[in-house]
Amino acid sequence: MIELLKGGLILAGSIFMFLAALGVVRLPDLLTRMHATTKAATLGATLIMLAVALHFAQVAVVARAFGVILFIMMTAPVAAHVIGRAGYFVGARLWSGTLKDELKPNYDPLTHQLKSHRETEANARREPDGE
Repeated sequence: MIELLKGGLILAGSIFMFLAALGVVRLPDLLTRMHATTKAATLGATLIMLAVALHFAQVAVVARAFGVILFIMMTAPVAAHVIGRAGYFVGARLWSGTLKDELKPNYDPLTHQLKSHRETEANARREPDGE
């Protein structure tokens, strides 16, 4: 029974990893590619690491497997966000089917300044305290 579970986890993880790779090849722009890679690859790697933990069933290996899972889940979304934002700032084209660009009204491509959505004209002109 445990062999069947391990095989299912490895198969499911491999399918998700394949879908992530397929998303990188087939999707139209940087942001959708990053989304596919982050979600599918994180889930795929997690399922494969769970299979590894089940297969070896030793405390040291299980701890390392869960450490890898935790590390991937903490770093992959942050890295994808940073790469996607950097791509946007350097001018990577959005897909023609993109419906909403929330950064456009707040980002000045000439000065590369990004205003907060809460920032008003009065706040932008205000001098910081202590000067």
